[in-house]
Amino acid sequence: MNTQHIETLIIGAGQAGLSTGYHLKRLGRDCLIVDGNDRIGDNWRCHYDSLALFTPGRADGLDGLPFPGDPRHFPSKDEFAEYLELYAVANDLPVRMRTRVDALTTTGDGGFRATLGDAEVRCDNVVLATGPFGRTPHVPGLAREIDPTIQQLHSSQYRRPSQLADGPTLVVGASHSGLDVAYELGRTRPTTLVGPDRGNVPLEWGTRRLQLAIPVITFAFNHVLTRRTPMGRRTMEEMRHHGASQLRVKRHHLAERGVEWITEHVTGVADGLPRLENGRTFGVASIVWATGFAQDYDWLQVPVPFEDGWPVEYRGVVESVPGLYFCGLAFQYCYASGQVNGVGRDAAFVAHEIAERSRTGALSPA
Repeated sequence: MNTQHIETLIIGAGQAGLSTGYHLKRLGRDCLIVDGNDRIGDNWRCHYDSLALFTPGRADGLDGLPFPGDPRHFPSKDEFAEYLELYAVANDLPVRMRTRVDALTTTGDGGFRATLGDAEVRCDNVVLATGPFGRTPHVPGLAREIDPTIQQLHSSQYRRPSQLADGPTLVVGASHSGLDVAYELGRTRPTTLVGPDRGNVPLEWGTRRLQLAIPVITFAFNHVLTRRTPMGRRTMEEMRHHGASQLRVKRHHLAERGVEWITEHVTGVADGLPRLENGRTFGVASIVWATGFAQDYDWLQVPVPFEDGWPVEYRGVVESVPGLYFCGLAFQYCYASGQVNGVGRDAAFVAHEIAERSRTGALSPA
């Protein structure tokens, strides 16, 4: 088996992994970034065609490279994917694509062993940068009981309206992707959205008023809604377990397109049709399950403690497993942690912790 040693292995070449690599390089520390996708940015390219970032270009650059173009423009998913490729090249980051980690274990000397097909990487530190909410689509078990003539897609499989059968469509889940998909579908077909209303940021996206408010929102998301404040901890619980509030698409936008929004849950199936708790069923041609993702850590053969499906860490540091870190988790430190404009601070913190551990042989205080 081909074996190499690297000081720090970063798993995931999205914005969190690349940013961590950038900060480690600035500190003079050795690292390798691996990712199973074909190209840097594919974790963005795989989403629905109409997806755009919620922040304008001036807030979408990672440390070391501003986002190019109009600072007021809200980049598309493909534009941001191209930026990530540019970022890796511009900063000469050591990225190895088409490299999936099959298993991660500990070694007897306090390090880690990553199995990658017929190769092995041994390292002193590992950073898991595999996404804020995970990559395994979550679909409720009741979906198996639905009439097979009804087309079903998870939001990760949805690209555009033409994928779906003609006729009424049900979108289940009212977080960002569910709102976006329901709004898009409402233009061409009868559409119903089902899911609780988690509130909204009362600004219209794309307006001058929003542009003026972006610095205030950015400050609040980075410095007020944090794990250090009671308000931040409440928001963290809500976001991690129930989804985020409305940003770009709001209730009145859906109403303008005739989308019915029912703030309940699909709790069962009756005669092959999705059913609410009150007994109402939906005779639809298609269902889009915008029900989120789950973290898949089956390959992680390391004793990481979990609570409610989330790793026990603070600011990405897993104190019970020295040398193991996360970056890019939802609310790793603040509301913005899972967003482009907040991941840099988390990456810098993790890189500093790694550098201190490498220098002293122990974790520095968080």
